[in-house]
Amino acid sequence: MTESVRTLAALRRHIASLDRAPAVQDAPRVAMGHAALDRMLGGGLARARVHELFGEGEEEGAAAGLGILLASLAAGESPLLWLRSAVAERTGGVPYGPGLAALGIDPGRLLFGVMADDAMLLRAAVDALRCPALGALVIELRGRAPLLDLTASRRLALAAEASGVTALLLRIGGAPVPSAAETRWRVSAAPSDPLPGNAPGMTAFHLHLLRRRSGSDGMAWRLVWDRERRVFGDGRDERHDFGSGSAGGDAPLPGALVPLPADRSAADRAA
Repeated sequence: MTESVRTLAALRRHIASLDRAPAVQDAPRVAMGHAALDRMLGGGLARARVHELFGEGEEEGAAAGLGILLASLAAGESPLLWLRSAVAERTGGVPYGPGLAALGIDPGRLLFGVMADDAMLLRAAVDALRCPALGALVIELRGRAPLLDLTASRRLALAAEASGVTALLLRIGGAPVPSAAETRWRVSAAPSDPLPGNAPGMTAFHLHLLRRRSGSDGMAWRLVWDRERRVFGDGRDERHDFGSGSAGGDAPLPGALVPLPADRSAADRAA
């Protein structure tokens, strides 16, 4: 009995060491444009790695929006692929094409793959990450997702490192578990600064770093997306560029991408 307890404790220590182990080699970075965040990350978000984004309840739209924006930055001009399960599609609907265009993302560059279940989804994700022609991959998992254990996440990480493809693991309604992801974030929508005339401002997010492999964590930032320059900022430059206008005393307006529910009719979409 004592030997079993020691073996179990040793196994737990080994898993913990894998969870925090540094990557085999430093990865190239994609600068996001937010000076403080890029500096903390050593130049930007690591390419050829897996990054987890968590969104709870009403924040799933914010997590999805940030995920596709980060994937777009990482992909450059290469194709984007979004993999999800049939349950996820029925529950969350599909991203709204004009909403993607409003963020500066060409809907024609985004490919969707819908898998029967999470097991097939994770197998497809590994296969996709092994294709170096792909620019970036979004993997959407909902709920507890028990199949996404340390072994499964390690397979994803190894495939990403080998091909150079960046993966954004979108966790909707899930709780963090041991993972081989490079970074782990909690995402929520932030109020945007209204433009003159009280027009809707730029899309904004609250971003909280839950975990970073071999690095500090626990910090939080406000990110504002500039679709024209395709960079994130903290909103200061945007306020300076547009001036205070007549909207200075009005309440900020939200500005996060929200997926379209699957059961909405065409008439509802046009409304």
